[in-house]
Amino acid sequence: MTPARFAHAAIPSEAEAFRAEVRRFLAAEIENIPVLARADSWMGYDAAFSRKLGEAGLIGITMPQCYGGRAAGAFARYVVSEELLAAGAPVSAHWIADRQSAPLLLHYGTETQRERYIPAISRGEAYFCIGMSEPNSGSDLASIGTRAVRSGDGWVLNGRKIWTTNAHRSHYMIALVRTEGREDDRHGGMSQFIIDLHAPGVTVRPIRDLTGHEHFNEVFFDDVALDADALVGVEGKGWSQVMAELAFERSGPERFLSSHVLLATLIDAVGKQPDALQSFQIGRLVAKLHGLRAMSLAVTAELDAGGDPAWAASCVKDIGNGLEQELPEIAQLIAPDEPRIGPGSDQAQVLAYLTQIAPSFSLRGGTREILRGILARGLGLR
Repeated sequence: MTPARFAHAAIPSEAEAFRAEVRRFLAAEIENIPVLARADSWMGYDAAFSRKLGEAGLIGITMPQCYGGRAAGAFARYVVSEELLAAGAPVSAHWIADRQSAPLLLHYGTETQRERYIPAISRGEAYFCIGMSEPNSGSDLASIGTRAVRSGDGWVLNGRKIWTTNAHRSHYMIALVRTEGREDDRHGGMSQFIIDLHAPGVTVRPIRDLTGHEHFNEVFFDDVALDADALVGVEGKGWSQVMAELAFERSGPERFLSSHVLLATLIDAVGKQPDALQSFQIGRLVAKLHGLRAMSLAVTAELDAGGDPAWAASCVKDIGNGLEQELPEIAQLIAPDEPRIGPGSDQAQVLAYLTQIAPSFSLRGGTREILRGILARGLGLR
């Protein structure tokens, strides 16, 4: 793995043209969404909004037209994502399906799978979650124990997944499970499957966070029958498929915009005459944000060119999560209002919410320890 140089990448004009289209859509659709709800960023769930976004042709835009997409490039999706996140639009329902599941199925899926799932994803009607983490495995994805065994023409699945975002609201999960393997081959014998979350034997239990919201879940599989077409890609090649998929998960603007609404309310609360400390801290946050955006665009360029930016994507996520978690701390230092749950200013309510939820930002898509291990290997340090 060769560390990236993060070469400057400008958004092409044909992709930049999507920005005005998204802004027109948002002007009509999110005017009445409260600021506190917008602070939920890409975890805000609204199926009706996702369907409207699909009707507007703003989901699955990188997919071929024959599957309901617009055959646009990765930069076009970046522009759409950036605008939605900056506005605090409730995109959680379709987000994972659009970001990861559709590209994965386009690349590795059968034609039957593509025709069945991708058009529904593009319409904002089919929602997916990702089954990776497991109890007793910590952040060591290679130690998973959930297993699918052959049964006739299909498979029988048993095991458990945890920290699965939106499993309780999704139609399907694409899970990494064991289908074979030897003790001396940690990354072999893994495969990916599409699992209907309403199938017999599937149990989903939400995990409530400090704010009272339910984003994460435990998912149990007890003798779940999977047909032959549930297998995604090549049996036993799940590890390499997942590594390619994670580049999409770790490099986008959602990795540094989860707290963006707080930055906007903080600037409004500080006003036009900030003191020296306020000026310094806000300037420092904005400079970091611009730097991360440049790094993220460099990864997008590599993805668009068909490269493997796994190392660079991990770098964006690690640094981006640091910024997201730092922002509530800085806001408490310099904001005129203290965090407040319940009645209070927009700034006070948004700050209270994000102070509680920010620790989870570095759990999603790989913990900080795992990411830094990837970075160390790429630098030849381990």
